[in-house]
Amino acid sequence: MRRMSDDRALRRRLVELLEGRGAHVDFDGVVAGLSAPAARRRAEGLAHTAWQLVEHLRIALWDLVEYSRNAEHASPPWPQGYWPAEEAPPSAAAWEDSLAAYRRHLAEMIALVSDPGRDLFAPLPWSEGGADLAREALLAASHASYHLGQIVDVRRALGDWPPAESP
Repeated sequence: MRRMSDDRALRRRLVELLEGRGAHVDFDGVVAGLSAPAARRRAEGLAHTAWQLVEHLRIALWDLVEYSRNAEHASPPWPQGYWPAEEAPPSAAAWEDSLAAYRRHLAEMIALVSDPGRDLFAPLPWSEGGADLAREALLAASHASYHLGQIVDVRRALGDWPPAESP
């Protein structure tokens, strides 16, 4: 039987992973100073723009959050529903909206994981494979880590990494 302190410690660790602390840079660190015009640039030899990667992260995290809390949620079709159709944000406002939405979804996942009233290991009743909240949180953290690294690679290839220090 798990002790209460073990449960709190696990929840703290999951939050740390979701926030990107530890072995990799966090979301805000990766997108710091990245403008909408820069996010549309494609680096030679790389498959995606920073915009496509941020939008993919946003869509996937939204899907994981909704799947974790809503039995009625329908995931987008794979894979096309998880990637933006366009290479560039349609506007600076769309870029800012995407960044804000990712942060909002991240806060929602953190709230789910942090809620002691939610059993991290109880199978989600609507899950066909017996997925639980802990699995969904770990998947979100792992997925973010991978694609945040890709954004860093795009920025490096474009000569835009590390971000310039603000005055």
